[in-house]
Amino acid sequence: MQNKDCKKCRRINEKLFLKGEKCFGAKCVLSRKPYAPGMKGKKTRRGGKRGLSEYGMQLRDKQKVKFLYGLREKQFKNYVLKAQKTKGDDNSHKLLELLESRIDNVIFRLGFDDSRSKARQIVSHGHILINDKKVNLPSYKLKIGDKISIRPQSESKNIFKDLDIRLKKYNPPSWLRLDKDKKEGFVVGKLTVEDPSLEENFNSIIGFYSR
Repeated sequence: MQNKDCKKCRRINEKLFLKGEKCFGAKCVLSRKPYAPGMKGKKTRRGGKRGLSEYGMQLRDKQKVKFLYGLREKQFKNYVLKAQKTKGDDNSHKLLELLESRIDNVIFRLGFDDSRSKARQIVSHGHILINDKKVNLPSYKLKIGDKISIRPQSESKNIFKDLDIRLKKYNPPSWLRLDKDKKEGFVVGKLTVEDPSLEENFNSIIGFYSR
């Protein structure tokens, strides 16, 4: 049976790597079926954004980012509305900041797991400490100076068995610092956009909800 994450990638005709390293393998569904689910998808979605109206492109960008961060529509819209209240023309960056500062995303960015969905499970199952206090709310917002660590009782869990190997070859974004030996992370600076295409998506999303 096809995984729901695979269907999300097929809906927007783009790899979102929602299943981590598994998405690089030969079994990736999008590689075999590069069109949207359903009989009509094969005829209509091979062109990606080509042929879409402005509204269609904005909708696609919204769906892409919503799927990336694993949010429901109501959750995602609330973040957009909050970002739109930012003074000036920095709404899109504020939205990115709100999403990236979620603890489930930071766990993913630190390399503690290879997908946001699994990082969300790590948090919700109580395996993570923020400033030495347990936090099990994936939407918890981090700020500069916060320390992220694995609960000592959880370090022997199967979910962390290959973490040392993974962290050896991993480097987090510049706004995070990672102590690979202690398996601790720190928010050390203001979030920076290291993927220009993401900023384009966020500008499009702000436009979608401003209609």
